[in-house]
Amino acid sequence: MKAISSKISKTLIPMSTLTCADNSGAMEFRIINKLGKGHRHGRLASAGLCDIVIASVIKGTPTYLKKPVRVVIIRQRAAIRRANGMRVRFEDNAGIMVGDDNLPIGTEVKGAMAREVVERYVKIAGIASRIV
Repeated sequence: MKAISSKISKTLIPMSTLTCADNSGAMEFRIINKLGKGHRHGRLASAGLCDIVIASVIKGTPTYLKKPVRVVIIRQRAAIRRANGMRVRFEDNAGIMVGDDNLPIGTEVKGAMAREVVERYVKIAGIASRIV
C-alpha cells in the first residue's frame, strides 16, 4: 500500500454514517470498525480518507442489508491538508464498497473523489467520475 502525501485527520469513528457513492445497491453505511485498527488501548478506532472500514449497510437492496461489507472512504467532511498547503473539504462523508481484493464492486462513482484515494488505490480511479 502506497503512502499518502497529505495530512488526513481521522474523524470517523464506529457508528458514524457514510453515504454510498457507487452503484452497488447500497445507499447508506454505518461504520462498525476500522480494518487493521492501529489505535490506542481503550480508545475508539478512528478512520479517515483512504482507510478501509468494516461497515453495515443500513439502507439499500435486501442482498446487502444488515450485512458487514468492506468500504473505502473516498470523501470526508473534515479538512485534508495537502503538501502544498491547500486544504480540501467535502460536503459529506462517503465511501464505496470493495471486495476482499480491494477491487470496487460497483461500476461507477457518483460525485467527486479525493486525489489521495486514487494515489493509494489505482483500480478505483478507473470508475471515478471526478477527481479533486
